[in-house]
Amino acid sequence: MKVADKFLLKNYIGPFILTFLVVLFVLMMQFLWKYVDDLVGKGLELGVLLKLLFYSTFTFVPLALPLAILLSSLITFGNLSERNELTAFKCAGIPLARIMQPLTIFALCLSVFAFVFSNNVVPVMSLKFTTLLHDIQAQKPALSIDEGIFYREIDNYIIRIGKKDKDNSTIHDVLVYDHTKTTGYTTVTYGKKGTMALSPNKQYLYFTLEDGFIYDENASYDPSLTAKEMPILRGTFKTQQIRFDLSSFQMQKTDEEFYKDSYQMLNIFQLDNYIDTMQSDIFAVESTRGSNLLNNVRTISNYYNPQLANSSQTAVQAADDTLDTQQTYTAYTYAIQAARENSGYLEFSALDCESQERQLARYEIEWHRKFSLSMACLLLFFIGVPLGAIIRKGGLGIPLTVSILVFVLYWVTSTIGERMARAGTIPPYIGMWISSVLLLPMGIFLIVMASREASLSDMSALKKFFNKLSSINPLHKLSVHHEDSTNMQ
Repeated sequence: MKVADKFLLKNYIGPFILTFLVVLFVLMMQFLWKYVDDLVGKGLELGVLLKLLFYSTFTFVPLALPLAILLSSLITFGNLSERNELTAFKCAGIPLARIMQPLTIFALCLSVFAFVFSNNVVPVMSLKFTTLLHDIQAQKPALSIDEGIFYREIDNYIIRIGKKDKDNSTIHDVLVYDHTKTTGYTTVTYGKKGTMALSPNKQYLYFTLEDGFIYDENASYDPSLTAKEMPILRGTFKTQQIRFDLSSFQMQKTDEEFYKDSYQMLNIFQLDNYIDTMQSDIFAVESTRGSNLLNNVRTISNYYNPQLANSSQTAVQAADDTLDTQQTYTAYTYAIQAARENSGYLEFSALDCESQERQLARYEIEWHRKFSLSMACLLLFFIGVPLGAIIRKGGLGIPLTVSILVFVLYWVTSTIGERMARAGTIPPYIGMWISSVLLLPMGIFLIVMASREASLSDMSALKKFFNKLSSINPLHKLSVHHEDSTNMQ
């Protein structure tokens, strides 16, 4: 059996590594397609892009593992069945459960690895990925001044270039509006010809203009003068150099402390602490709601007769009868105002609790996700192995198609459950485990069929399985009893 175990592991690990890398690559392409608008045109360095892809790749590992396990299980056992190697194992008296034993241990190790990875590595990489992506999204587009366009991306400047030569350095018919003065006046510089060049460190852009003029509305600013009395300067030049600060085009690094409390950046123990804290806060708001309303009602009574604050209802009614018209109107007006304030307080308190409960649900969803994705590795393994044995087709065609169908079923049910949990329709523990609960009977049924050496065309086992389910169905028994009683009549 040691030789057989090595043989099975050798046949399984190769397809698993290959399918895992392929799935990871597909998820990365999906990520690039999703954020292509944020990455294109920013003039990002190759190192920044590689770092972003590196961080995102680690966040995709828990999702890629279940699909890779499912596909590799289908390929491995499909090949074994197609080459009659699985039949040879069974003829030697080795049951399917024993054949699966080394791969089951391997899948169990992968599940544990998926949980440890999701709990310790993914939060750190998610924090770095989110911070870097925010910096990229906040960065301005790369410096690109086109012909005939008023360029406004440089702070406090508007630039128009009439024409650029093929060297992309020589420029003609240049107009620069300078709004750097705090007084609000503008300096306009025009040059018939010139050159533009970046500094070696790319911190500044230099315009060297020739044969132009300067039009300055703020040559000698005097706040006591009116706009008509303000002197204007107009001068010509042979050569003029203008320096533009490009520091705003450099990517600014955001402090990671800003995102560290997000539910995606926490491990299982940190999520426990946040969940306990939020549950305590929600309980505190709900428990003090009644006492606050009661204090407001007592305030109404004290407003017009403090001596009756703790009196009986009969005494209060008798005291009300002694009030004159003005006092009664004042008391009723105050009561209506207090009722409106209490109604607003109740609405705000309900909205506050609802908002905190939605936020609490996100933390609970993330807590369950770390376990559900790990369990999905085992679940899809026990679906993929018997499916491969039943289909009896190796290669990549049919196993890939079946894997996609099964994983889509798992992913759709998981996504629907998660969204329902976020909306508060169902509890988070149901929403995050509903896909596993739905696919668990499928895995059990497929293992039973594969143990009985059923083929894909053999539907007798499926018929017997549903017959057994119907036999234990109380509605079916009730209908049978009703038919028997009808026949007797």
